[in-house]
Amino acid sequence: MLAAQFFRGNIQKTRFANGISLALVLMFSANAQAQDLISVYRLAYSNDAALQSARATLEAEREKYPQARAALLPSASLAFQKQNQTSEFTVEGSPPGQPVKTSPKAFGLTLTQPLFRLQAFETFEQSKLLVSKAEIDFMNAEQELALKVAQSYFDILIAKDNLSTLLKQKIAITEQLAAAKRNFEVGTATITDQQEAQARFDLAVSQEIAANNDLFVKTAALENLIGGPAPELSPLQAGTALKKPSPEVQATWVDAATGNNLTVQSVRLLTEVSRREVSKARAGHLPTLDLVLAKNETSGSRFGPTVSSTASESATLQLNVPLFAGGGTQARVRETLNLQNKTMADLESAKRTAAQTARQTFAGVNSGLAQVAALEAAERSSQLALESNKLGYQVGVRINIDVLNAQQQLSSTQRDLARAKYETLLNGLKLKASTGALREADLAEISELMQAVAVKP
Repeated sequence: MLAAQFFRGNIQKTRFANGISLALVLMFSANAQAQDLISVYRLAYSNDAALQSARATLEAEREKYPQARAALLPSASLAFQKQNQTSEFTVEGSPPGQPVKTSPKAFGLTLTQPLFRLQAFETFEQSKLLVSKAEIDFMNAEQELALKVAQSYFDILIAKDNLSTLLKQKIAITEQLAAAKRNFEVGTATITDQQEAQARFDLAVSQEIAANNDLFVKTAALENLIGGPAPELSPLQAGTALKKPSPEVQATWVDAATGNNLTVQSVRLLTEVSRREVSKARAGHLPTLDLVLAKNETSGSRFGPTVSSTASESATLQLNVPLFAGGGTQARVRETLNLQNKTMADLESAKRTAAQTARQTFAGVNSGLAQVAALEAAERSSQLALESNKLGYQVGVRINIDVLNAQQQLSSTQRDLARAKYETLLNGLKLKASTGALREADLAEISELMQAVAVKP
């Protein structure tokens, strides 16, 4: 009798603790101060270290343009020289003269204007391409951050749904365990019912521990992106309808990915850079032509007893014709040709990868929508099955294990339904990213969709 009282007391404490845990999970999930997806993305945009690195890289790459342009613009140099000299002049047959100290000065100003330097011109054109590539790479970094934030955001919500489902199961198992104990005491149930309920309870405890750890790991991943504690997140409202991809034709998305994918655009620019690198290497055989304007002045120079000053101005065309460089120029041309072939192969590979990603994510969205519809129907069926089993258990036509199985089936279906919705939304973002069309507005649209309350007919 004492053992039975002790057991009932533990069951009541466990039920109370489970109720508090579930209430906390539900309270945090419905917190009015919870942050939506777009808010979390903006927080990560301001604090993500990888994006800050990409932004610094972009600013550094933009400096390539003025550096390359400088090689085509005039350059000026100023030279100044001053010496201290001591001179002694002697006439043959006469005594030595007195030493004379002078300080001759030389001043030179040179202005050089390149007239024909094909290598410098190709470098200048390359700089514009490289700046464009850096801008596209930064846009790609923004897209990657958006996908990482969405992935982390949905991972946390999935982990919370899983934990909430396990806590609901645990509460139901606790109630069934208490009922099985009471029925065994009065002789209306066997010890097997109690043992089965106890086994389910122990398994639920183990699963709860694993779910808590999973939630901790997923939360840490988001904190790494935003650089601080993770806020409470707004979940998807129950019954919210998901949208189909628009357009609904896979070939349209594949074509857009092949032409507009940011990685494809970046590699395409690299291909053009490599083409100009070949031209620059071949320019090693060509002459260069510069216009050089110079002005030189000297003063204080002593020639015998006379101190003189000179001034000169000149305009010179400098033609430099390379004749032989030991075969280095030809080797450089062959090297750049092979590198150009590499970038062309990389471009084809990027196109194929983008097309494959578009196909997979398009299929993922559509299969996800179908899965959501199927799970919504399964949820309704599971709810009816649970109610029927509870009624059957009360009238004695169902046993305890039937109710536990029905409860677990409903909880698992609800968890799988939420996961399917989140994965479908994420695949939609990945589909847009595959075509280079993912923008902040797309995250804002999902935030509005998640907060929308479905209107029941």
